[in-house]
Amino acid sequence: MADLDAAEIDAALAGTIFHGGLHHFATIDSTNTYALEQARAGAPQGSFYLADEQTAGRGRSDHQWISKAGEGLYLSVLLRPNLATADLIWLPLLAGLAAHRAIREVTALEVDLRWPNDLLLGDRKAGGILVEAQAEGAIATATVIGIGINLRQQRFPAGLATEPTSLDLETGRYTGRQELVLAILRALDAEISQIPRSFAAIPGRLAAVSSWVQGRRVEVHGPQPCTGVTEGLDARGFLRVRTARGVVTVTTGGIRAALD
Repeated sequence: MADLDAAEIDAALAGTIFHGGLHHFATIDSTNTYALEQARAGAPQGSFYLADEQTAGRGRSDHQWISKAGEGLYLSVLLRPNLATADLIWLPLLAGLAAHRAIREVTALEVDLRWPNDLLLGDRKAGGILVEAQAEGAIATATVIGIGINLRQQRFPAGLATEPTSLDLETGRYTGRQELVLAILRALDAEISQIPRSFAAIPGRLAAVSSWVQGRRVEVHGPQPCTGVTEGLDARGFLRVRTARGVVTVTTGGIRAALD
């Protein structure tokens, strides 16, 4: 934790839901897995879990998230918003907007948000978001937002679906982990304070900072495979893609740039 100061973090988060909520680990299997366990044990809203290293970091669809010691930001936050499960789609979008704001504040880089959960710099992936929930019936009683961002990496494994990058590679300078954590948590606090009345504005806000949700030719991967041109988000937060057979509303899965 050489680059983190718990007292400074706590003081800087005064007035937010995250004040007093830090739980730090030198190494852990997955901050999201641990946060969900703590949710079941009754941990309060605003608890957040920060690791130097993850040995079993996860992305969406159980993809591995490479989480070497000291190379990235590995963060999960616990919320208890009592949302309808149908509204969970808004949380990765909301978190993406918060991450966009925080990364711009700290590095001056402009992140491109790829629906529903990827943080891109140009064509390269710098981070991702994983939202998981506990539900009782149709209500999500606890949600965990996991955010992973590449900070220090200079080299990456071959064969990844999207070419990766890191903030340090893009800026050519050191990005302070504590500064970025604080910027993300403050931005998240501002977003969370507006739930759920802010949901209606998210499609327009996302379109303003994403090249992917309007007019982009994409391939959809997952249960609804298709190729077409994106036509924005619908009123529920799902992506509309106009294909040769008509408009498909993508409710799950991911998108990539179409190769044809």
